Amino acid sequence: NLIMAKIKVTKEVFFDISIDGESAGRIRIGLFGLVVPKTCENIAQLAAQTEPGQGYKKCSFHRLLKDFMVQGGDFTKGDGTGGFSIYGPTFPDENFKLEHSGVGLVSMANSGENTNTSLFFILTCYNSYDRDFLDGSHVVFGKVVEGMPVVWRMNEVEIVGKDRPAVPIIIEDCGVIELSEPYDVSKRDAPSDV
Repeated sequence: NLIMAKIKVTKEVFFDISIDGESAGRIRIGLFGLVVPKTCENIAQLAAQTEPGQGYKKCSFHRLLKDFMVQGGDFTKGDGTGGFSIYGPTFPDENFKLEHSGVGLVSMANSGENTNTSLFFILTCYNSYDRDFLDGSHVVFGKVVEGMPVVWRMNEVEIVGKDRPAVPIIIEDCGVIELSEPYDVSKRDAPSDV
């Protein structure tokens, strides 16, 4: 069913990324505000914050699992144990209507049921068998609509220890892009060259 394979983007956020101090380009994420409005509002408001430590500006991607996902959003501790939401320290899982159906989809990281903060991850695994287990425990809220080459560059960064990038991957600037009207995107893999 072709209709089911598409979903509406209601708003976008952008992240201007640096890798090891060098500009790597912009990632634009389309937010699925009709399906998960509370989750999307959390992401948008944190992207709109101009004060480092209050939102995503100057925050790092602290966790990298090559060909699986890149994770960021901990703007208080930078290691995955911090961050907070616009609703308080954590907020509940809004729903699990959306599956981790392709590369470039963006989902909330958590530490168990109803523990959403500001942490999120971008999928970089092509094999659905490797990501199906995320369905029903992580809230999918968006998709990379521009900047997958940046995500693939992040994916190639060397790691130290288990999953820590060897060089800093930083959101140098970020913000919200309001749309005049929603548009459709595919739930499938984001093209690697856009």
